[in-house]
Amino acid sequence: MENTYALFDETSECVIIDPGCVEKEEENQLIEFIQANNLSVKQLINTHCHIDHVLGNAFVKRKFNVALYIHPLEGPMLKAVKTYASNYGFPYYQDSAPDSYLNEGGVISFGNQKLEILFVPGHSPGHLAFYHSETKILIGGDVLFENSIGRTDLPGGNYDTLISSIHQKFFTLPDDVTVYCGHGSETNIGYEKRTNPFCALTQP
Repeated sequence: MENTYALFDETSECVIIDPGCVEKEEENQLIEFIQANNLSVKQLINTHCHIDHVLGNAFVKRKFNVALYIHPLEGPMLKAVKTYASNYGFPYYQDSAPDSYLNEGGVISFGNQKLEILFVPGHSPGHLAFYHSETKILIGGDVLFENSIGRTDLPGGNYDTLISSIHQKFFTLPDDVTVYCGHGSETNIGYEKRTNPFCALTQP
């Protein structure tokens, strides 16, 4: 129910974003994908550190020997997961620590690609999104969904901040940008600007 992304190009270098895998079957599915495509994993990245997006962090770090990158404001969120994981049905959650931090204005580099880092708080205090301008692809995490938005009732969430992030960061991108969401199917900027009941700029 959570979308994990493995991004790669012709060089076979790869970054993994938001590994939600927790069951052995899910871990094996990710391993098999990496091996089938002969990929070399270079980085592990979290858009944000709610439990469903970090369940596989420790596994990915250990299996592929890579560093974990998050926004500095997500550090306390990640550290807190171990205190409530069992309450969400994950008693065997393995804790992970960030190795380095990402901030807006920087880029994620792998292979021949560069992803622009966008700071989009509201769903969580240090939420990041990653934009590839050449292919007009946006890895959006839990900011924007098809005709919906990320919830803001969790610790660190703020509705007005989230709407501002969507309007100022996402809706200033071209209408034909595809948004790959943290849950559910992909959508696009133009469609959400016209129809999203929470944040549309124009009426359908």
